[in-house]
Amino acid sequence: MERGPVNGLTHESAGGLAAGAAGAGVGAVVGSPAGPVVTVPATEPGPELDRLLRPLFRAAAPGGGAAVVVIRGDERIVACRGQSDRSSERPVRADTRFALGSVTKTFTGLLLAEMVARGEVRYDDPIDRYLPAHAVPGYPHERPITLLHLATHTSGLPRLPVGLLPAMAPRWFTSPYATFGPAHLLRALPRTPVRGTPGAQVRYSNLGCGLLGLLLANAAGQRYDDLLEARVCGPLGLVDTSCGPGREDAAGYRRGRRVPSFRLPALPGAAALRSTADDMLRYLQAHLALDAVPLPERTDAGALRTALGEVRRPRAGRRRGGTRICLGWNHRSVPAAPEPGRPAGGPDVEPAAALTEEVAERLAVELAAESAGDLVGDPVGGGTGGGADREGGDEVVYHAGATRGFTTFVGFSPRAQVGLAVMAGTLPLRSRGFVQNAYDILRTLVVERRAPVD
Repeated sequence: MERGPVNGLTHESAGGLAAGAAGAGVGAVVGSPAGPVVTVPATEPGPELDRLLRPLFRAAAPGGGAAVVVIRGDERIVACRGQSDRSSERPVRADTRFALGSVTKTFTGLLLAEMVARGEVRYDDPIDRYLPAHAVPGYPHERPITLLHLATHTSGLPRLPVGLLPAMAPRWFTSPYATFGPAHLLRALPRTPVRGTPGAQVRYSNLGCGLLGLLLANAAGQRYDDLLEARVCGPLGLVDTSCGPGREDAAGYRRGRRVPSFRLPALPGAAALRSTADDMLRYLQAHLALDAVPLPERTDAGALRTALGEVRRPRAGRRRGGTRICLGWNHRSVPAAPEPGRPAGGPDVEPAAALTEEVAERLAVELAAESAGDLVGDPVGGGTGGGADREGGDEVVYHAGATRGFTTFVGFSPRAQVGLAVMAGTLPLRSRGFVQNAYDILRTLVVERRAPVD
């Protein structure tokens, strides 16, 4: 597959991704998601879309650049702003790689669904089956932790591995997870507490999703990176998505200062991936329409198509609010009309403190959340329950992530055929507001698609 990158312009054709002329930093493509496309000259977004996206670019501007992907029906837009590296004044382009943080979990969930579709693993397989006997967490095994529990944050495992915070201390302000490898994780698991009965309650766990990636790699007899490339990234044409360094990585900035590259050797399946706007466009297209991305002519291509449909199906729900948990994704309904007594904007943000009982020290919570991949807690809570089958309603499926120097939001609505990916090379001082803003934009795009056309 050949790809020609341009600052902010990308379009798809039957032969892969190709690029047009570099303009003001925005490209739009119109065409059927499953068929040929027609290239539209690179232009700025229309006034309404520009108004929606402006706060995101403004929030990212103080520290680094940003790239935004928008899908609205047949329309494709990739908008890039700012610099990927301020020291070299390198502009952000459609092939600039950003750290995805906890959006990595959606890839791990897709990998699980693909291996289940092949019959290689089952959702209800106990984790003991893919761990050494000496590395099984200590808990009553009448109801074992399963692979599905790990993927839906219902395992009862804590947010972070036992012993991780002490290992972080020497590299607290540089690369805190770099020295905590798989061997450390296996030694920590027998000392890891399990809270409650597996499957009974949603408790967000980077450890659980990272452990899922390790177990899937053990089941396949491959490293996580290699397995993901063979089963997901390669077939979908995500040529710049990986855990390792790439050809043009953006620099991450925190409070205006450049931070070292993020490394997570023990739990790559939780938060270690990097990707580009081009690749996230393809990733979103594949989730919006199963035939949007031509897959290689292989006998196992059907397993990936099945998995793409499985990952967005709700599997568990929070006791508070209307957020439901899919395989690596969060799921919410978008009501047909605003709720009585509430504005039409995005849902309320849950207090962070209520979701971080495992870590007492506030600074440790902040740094762990930034480094491990996700914002503290669910970025968008509250609102109403119910699903997309509600009369007049739609579903939105989304996830957010943050490392020490990057913030990411990815979401889509299959019914509305809307997708949004936001990747910023900075951790905004009010990163929860940044993610909430991205969610509100996604929801606005969904509602606009629902509105009747004169």
